[in-house]
Amino acid sequence: QVQLRESGGGSVQAGGSLRLSCVASGYTYSSYCKAWFRQAPGKEREEVARIETDGDTTYADSVKGRFIISLGNAKNTLYLQMNNLQPEDTAVYYCAAVVGGYCDRPFNSWGQGTQVTVSS
Repeated sequence: QVQLRESGGGSVQAGGSLRLSCVASGYTYSSYCKAWFRQAPGKEREEVARIETDGDTTYADSVKGRFIISLGNAKNTLYLQMNNLQPEDTAVYYCAAVVGGYCDRPFNSWGQGTQVTVSS
């Protein structure tokens, strides 16, 4: 069973930066689609950014130009560099992967989440 574990969350002031990491463990797996989601209190979970094995990335309009999703050299690590954070970015952030498939399939592996809090 694949396990995803996020780290790097915390509290920052508006305009600050954080870098989230997500490490996959368990048996060797192939995933050609990985993403970061977030869920703020009282709101639905939303996709923030995704990356495919060929390097193609997609971002939510709300984070374009501020967030950068990337893969580590070992390919089992996913990052989200978050710059110019704003209070509306406050949420629990989750990493997700399509284990054994591409982005045309549902995300079927999720981390436990890491809290990001941005104060004004």
